[in-house]
Amino acid sequence: MKFSAQYIANALNGTIAGNADVEVSGFSRIEEGKPGTLTFLANPKYESYIYGTKADIVLVNNDFIPARTISATLIKVPDSYVALATLMNMVEQTKTKKNGIDTSAFIAHSAIVGENCYVGNLAYIGENTVIGKHCQIYPHTFIGNNVTIGDYSIVYPHVTIYDACIVGNQCILHAGSVVGSDGFGFASEGEEYRKIPQLGNVVLEDEVEVGANTTIDRAVIGSTIIRRGVKLDNLIQIAHNVEIGENTVMAALTGIAGSTKIGNNCMFGGQVGIVGHLNISDGVKIGAQSGVIRNIDQPGEYMGSPVQPNVRDYFRNIVLINKLPEMNRTIQQLQKEVERLKNAGETGGLNKQKRMDKDG
Repeated sequence: MKFSAQYIANALNGTIAGNADVEVSGFSRIEEGKPGTLTFLANPKYESYIYGTKADIVLVNNDFIPARTISATLIKVPDSYVALATLMNMVEQTKTKKNGIDTSAFIAHSAIVGENCYVGNLAYIGENTVIGKHCQIYPHTFIGNNVTIGDYSIVYPHVTIYDACIVGNQCILHAGSVVGSDGFGFASEGEEYRKIPQLGNVVLEDEVEVGANTTIDRAVIGSTIIRRGVKLDNLIQIAHNVEIGENTVMAALTGIAGSTKIGNNCMFGGQVGIVGHLNISDGVKIGAQSGVIRNIDQPGEYMGSPVQPNVRDYFRNIVLINKLPEMNRTIQQLQKEVERLKNAGETGGLNKQKRMDKDG
């Protein structure tokens, strides 16, 4: 299916600079632009590619001013990256979705599957589970007993959803993710550890996306809660009784220990680690590989291990750390020089005293 620049501009409320009739049928990266495709420029670091791209249409921000001639048609929008996401969602909606229940799928007699759902090969749906309308349950998924899944949600292959967990509307669970596994709860008894039953569940509110092989542990008592609009990357560990606020995003390999509360609209880079029983304010941004061991009460940017509240100070400290060997050598040289001067002063004083004694 082809779309003209004029059609795209109308859909995005954008303005055209160039040929409004040019048509595209796909997407490409700006540095690899191909004829018949649309690309975008959001990061100024990639501006050089726009002047030679072979793509026919480029989405740019309204404030973009070309430094020289561009052969492609430009569509100016408030935010080119958001506009690209909008277009891609439009294309996604045009794709034919799978429908129907595979004969090899197991669905318990007491389970309810809504209309226009797809349940794939060897999927398992347990007792008293309710699947909403227009859901996509891919092959080899396991959905336990008493689970609830809202409308238009997608559960990709090899996802496991344990008993009594709740998944909201329009959620996406990517391959291999686990929702509702036991939290890491053990009581020490002498030299042994006694398992503490994890009797709670996990609640994913609407529009939550869970990356591949990410695990979200069920609560000891109550619920581990992932609020509306949260986006979790691949290979993330969310421990028992954690709560993550609305529209928070976390990059891969982040780990959140038990009973920590994360605010709304937070952003965590990759490999962030947060110890248990902390409170993180709304609007906190934490840089990659940071470690958090205390509450964060104010929004802002943090980085380091343990985190520092000023990212610039953190990078200044990194520069100083790299200079420590040189500084250590300088200090050692100064110590030797001070010792030499001290010895010279003592020797000079002794010789002066001897002269005075002789003259006397």
